[in-house]
Amino acid sequence: MTTPTALLDVSELSKVYKVRGQWFKRKEITALSPLSFSLQSYKTLAIVGEMGSGKSTLAKLLVGAEVPTTGKIKLNGQLLEPGNFKQRCQYVRMIFQDSSTTLNPALTIGQLLDEPLKLNTNLNELERAQLIRTTLLKVGMLAEHMNFYPHMFSGGQKQRISLARAIILSPQIVILDEALAALDPSLRSQMINLLLDLQQQMGLAFVLISHNLGIVRHLSDEVMVLCDGKVVEYGTTAQVLKQPNHKYTKKLIMNQSAQMTGRR
Repeated sequence: MTTPTALLDVSELSKVYKVRGQWFKRKEITALSPLSFSLQSYKTLAIVGEMGSGKSTLAKLLVGAEVPTTGKIKLNGQLLEPGNFKQRCQYVRMIFQDSSTTLNPALTIGQLLDEPLKLNTNLNELERAQLIRTTLLKVGMLAEHMNFYPHMFSGGQKQRISLARAIILSPQIVILDEALAALDPSLRSQMINLLLDLQQQMGLAFVLISHNLGIVRHLSDEVMVLCDGKVVEYGTTAQVLKQPNHKYTKKLIMNQSAQMTGRR
């Protein structure tokens, strides 16, 4: 029985920055040591770690915002070439924590969602408008919201709009970079359910960047723990969170448990 080709296959991916040191000498800072992983459709991989652990660097490499120092990223067995933004833009999308900074206040929601369609499809104006309405309905918004401006919506609604923009090109992978962190618990729960529904409908794979282990527990199938740019633990969510092996993972779990206890 042959193993199916992974949707996303990351091999020996790393990032080293060269910065100016003393006496004009350049020194190297390793933001991400070589790491490898694979991800299938309908699955979610969580990347966890403290600030400076390499989470955001990995996200930037996956979405093509940074060029890796070493390693390869393959999608459906095809190499994703550095600098091929059209290829990345269509198949790998990203949602950030603060949607207010990514939604142009001067554009209507319809115009915001129309931008990626104009750049990446051959649809005519009527077809694009219909797809925009359909996508807004998919994320729990109204079709007429396409005529509204970003400032007219709440934080939770803005994240739904960001999600609509991420899925409108029918991507295969969506990177969630702390995308649920700013939401209150009830809105966060609604978004998690929406993401899971869309994952099943569209066959999406999610890469979840998060410091919230509660979100990780509910949304992810596997967890990769990063510390100082290195992978210190990698396994199923249940295995890593219930029986962590590395002291750093145990520390993350203990710290979060202490924070939750302090809020009660």
